[in-house]
Amino acid sequence: MPTADSEPGASLSTPIQIRAAVAGDAEQMANVHIHSWRETYTGLMPPGFLTRMTDDRMRDLRGANWRRTIHDADDVVCVAVHAGQVVGFASGGALRPHTVIPGDYSAEVYTLYALKSVQGQGLGRRLLSEVAKGLEERAYRGMALWVLASNPTRQFYTHLGGAELGQKIEETPFGPLTEVALGWRHLDLLIRPD
Repeated sequence: MPTADSEPGASLSTPIQIRAAVAGDAEQMANVHIHSWRETYTGLMPPGFLTRMTDDRMRDLRGANWRRTIHDADDVVCVAVHAGQVVGFASGGALRPHTVIPGDYSAEVYTLYALKSVQGQGLGRRLLSEVAKGLEERAYRGMALWVLASNPTRQFYTHLGGAELGQKIEETPFGPLTEVALGWRHLDLLIRPD
């Protein structure tokens, strides 16, 4: 498995495959989730909040949540696998009830994470495309997501045509976090041909 110390965007000797997640992926997804948070959010989130969101207790909770989510099959969940190891994943489904996004967006991307060691090779776009495909098959037309305003990946989403729709401030015990909503009115803008 590529490590966090690998050069980002380094060429991999075997291709990365994208497939639907299965319950057996849950632990590896939780590890990628935790590791990606540490790689991405260090310096962008209050340290105490980041520590709490990436500790062993949270890893166990994330693993259990992913097992349940995959088993329930209400959401679209896909993984990126390299050499038998999950190195990224994405998920989406119906717009969550507590999420207020202006416009006609009935679906939401809940997660999109990839280890830094495999970034820079189009993996994020492929994962987002798979989620969009799955959502389109379920008759959704447009989707949105939330990203930290200070997160550099914000430009990744706008480069893929995501329009800024508004922002919110999330209060945490460690201070406020500003998030920006981005959206695509038509899922076919994100779906790559096979």
